[in-house]
Amino acid sequence: MIVRDNGAKLTSNVILRWCPGHQVEPRHIAPGNPMQNGFVEGFNRQIRDEFFNETMFRDLAHALVMIAAWAHEHNNDLLHSALGYQSPLD
Repeated sequence: MIVRDNGAKLTSNVILRWCPGHQVEPRHIAPGNPMQNGFVEGFNRQIRDEFFNETMFRDLAHALVMIAAWAHEHNNDLLHSALGYQSPLD
């Protein structure tokens, strides 16, 4: 399932057409209740604050390389307090 709010994210007709053929159910959270999808809201805030607000991309290829490097560092090198100060892959 894809859980989303009623905002502009994931409102693409392509995604909505893709879901049924892949046994994916699109679900909406209640309006004005972002904590119903708190994990994703927190991740979106974190990647925006730590990465997108600090990075300028030359083009799509550069963006993909930089995003992959950020994801690798985030999952392998950074210690997360919510995980007992271990990385997600430990």
